Amino acid sequence: MADAASNGPATREAPWPVAEMSEKIAAWIDRLGQVWIEGEVTQWQLRGGHVYGKLRDLQQDATVSFTVWRSVAQRLTSDFSQGDRVVALVKPNFWVKGGSLTVQVFDISHVGIGELLERLERLRRQLQAEGLFDAGRKKRLPFLPGRVGLVTGRDSDAEKDVVRNATLRWPGVQFTLHYAAVQGDRAAAEVAAAIETLDRDPDIDVIVVARGGGDFQNLLPFSDERVVRAASAATTPIVSAIGHEADRPLLDEVADLRASTPTDAAKRVVPDVGEELAGLDQARARLTTRLGQVLAHETDRIAQLRGRPVLAAPDRLVDERAEELVRWISRGTELADRAVEDRGRVLAEARGRLAALSPRATLERGYAIAQITDESGAPGAVLRNPSDAPEGTAIRLSLAEGSLDALTTER
Repeated sequence: MADAASNGPATREAPWPVAEMSEKIAAWIDRLGQVWIEGEVTQWQLRGGHVYGKLRDLQQDATVSFTVWRSVAQRLTSDFSQGDRVVALVKPNFWVKGGSLTVQVFDISHVGIGELLERLERLRRQLQAEGLFDAGRKKRLPFLPGRVGLVTGRDSDAEKDVVRNATLRWPGVQFTLHYAAVQGDRAAAEVAAAIETLDRDPDIDVIVVARGGGDFQNLLPFSDERVVRAASAATTPIVSAIGHEADRPLLDEVADLRASTPTDAAKRVVPDVGEELAGLDQARARLTTRLGQVLAHETDRIAQLRGRPVLAAPDRLVDERAEELVRWISRGTELADRAVEDRGRVLAEARGRLAALSPRATLERGYAIAQITDESGAPGAVLRNPSDAPEGTAIRLSLAEGSLDALTTER
């Protein structure tokens, strides 16, 4: 019955099999071929290199599942996530076995703002790879700039906010204003030129680029590559004060300081004179207190030193040392006298021993020393043996009180 029904229209008496209906649906859908569709990504899942997701209509309640095979996914140059608005080249497929409709994606890209974001993201990655966003490149702002360069729109609220708040904080601050378009086609070129002009001025200590916020498209000039590279090449510190929080233009990334609003930029660029005066008063008070403590400590220390006996009665030390010196002198005299006496006694004993051993003592007892004299009469060798002086030999006899010359005779 089913086979017969398949050759004609489906009726109650001759219904189509489910498979036949599914095959006919698949054939009709297959004839649609590839089409471009637009929608919002509500699901994006990567599994095994393939992407499985869902795409929802932007206006009506309609959703379709899609598949991006690995070969296509590897060619994609952008990252996609839930909430992205995309346009995709797809081919619908009806799965007969499961009875479900899916679309196979052959190409997909962001649209509208998504396209702009995609371009900005590519530029962001390029500039980041070049090192323009490195923290080491950022310059320190001067504590008190003598002159501030301000790039902003003519008669804008941003100009008024920066100038008014900076002047309130430090009345002596000076500004050099450089007006430029802050949105539209001319904005990027004029802002970049303003930065370069102010950077060449040697009197400018810091440059503020200010705008009072705006939507995403109005802020695009501050992500232009010309503006970013001009800020990066500047030798003068750059402050970005675009006045936004949700979106961050690329100027924020390369600037030396990002201020959330123009008012915040004024607070960050110049110090508050009231706060600085209060800080000086506090520092002066701390210095006075500290000096008072040091002086009090030194005064107490001097009083303690003056209270010591050596300083209270300095003559006492002299007297004590004088008495000690007298004792040492007396002791030295005593020791010297004793040493002289001892040495005199030793000398007398030595003299006695020497006298006892001296030939003179022998002569004093009546002895004489006989010496043979030579032809000139000078005494020579001591005569010890009579045989050494034959008869007629001239000799000299040394006595205790003098000497005698004599001639030997035969015995």
